[in-house]
Amino acid sequence: MSSDAIIQPELLNNKTDKQQKARQILPIQELSVLNDRCNRKGLVHLTGHLTIIGCSGYLWATNFSNWSLAIPALVIYGFSLATMFAPMHEGIHRTPFANNRLNDIVAWCAGLLSFYNSTFYRHYHKWHHLYTRVPGKDPELTDLTPSNLSEYLLVLSGLPWWVDKIRGHFRAILGQLDDCPFIPEAARAEVTRSTRWQLTVYAAAIALSITVGQPWFILYWLLPLFVGQPILRFILFGEHTGCSLDANLLTNTRVTLTLWPIRFLMWNMPFHAVHHLYPSIPFHALPKAHQRLSSHFAHVDSGYIKVNRDIVAKLGQL
Repeated sequence: MSSDAIIQPELLNNKTDKQQKARQILPIQELSVLNDRCNRKGLVHLTGHLTIIGCSGYLWATNFSNWSLAIPALVIYGFSLATMFAPMHEGIHRTPFANNRLNDIVAWCAGLLSFYNSTFYRHYHKWHHLYTRVPGKDPELTDLTPSNLSEYLLVLSGLPWWVDKIRGHFRAILGQLDDCPFIPEAARAEVTRSTRWQLTVYAAAIALSITVGQPWFILYWLLPLFVGQPILRFILFGEHTGCSLDANLLTNTRVTLTLWPIRFLMWNMPFHAVHHLYPSIPFHALPKAHQRLSSHFAHVDSGYIKVNRDIVAKLGQL
């Protein structure tokens, strides 16, 4: 028997004990109120997000000759597309809407826009929550952790993310999921089918662009997402980077206090430590929950500029 097989039960029990202790902070009755899901709040927020995409996309599409307007519009459009990751993330937790079918549909469509596959991500993210920051178990720890400025800038560019997504999607459509232990055998066919449908939509969009002789796919999806990804990476750096490498939910995740527009487009994900402590709390209740929980967290930082400045200052120590 391997040493890993011997250690894992003890590691898992220790992790479970720490999580259970941390999750006793809020009384059950108070948590029940915070857990209330609401179709109306979810749909209003989604409508607002899609409106920002639509308006900024329109300004980008109609002002190519006016770069002073086109560039800001492209940045906002690209970022709002990239942050469709946020409703995808919320949807796979099935918290933004009271209707689970609606959660699944919105998650899949949001993943389509942000180049994630919600079906794959649901299983991947489940393990991330089960084994947050536990080396050898948390799948997010397989991503490149920068040890120098060059690696930091590389990750920030989004290029490793693009490579990972392209490679991952094509492996999924071929059913090559043996290196994904977080996906149960029974779920592999569903992941493959979902990813095939998603790539079919992209193929149809590319075919349409070619048919009409217009670079629509590049101008209105690929290029904006390339522009928006570095901003999203800048934000996602703050979730766990520099936090403890253990199962302590009060020390292994960060809350970043930031501007309302970012909180809006990220569906309150900057309250990330609150989300990891109580994943059942929907996005709209996270600010209220943070008021009750902020004193318990080791990492509550003011702004993503500060967070990233600290990360850069500690490169090689993470």
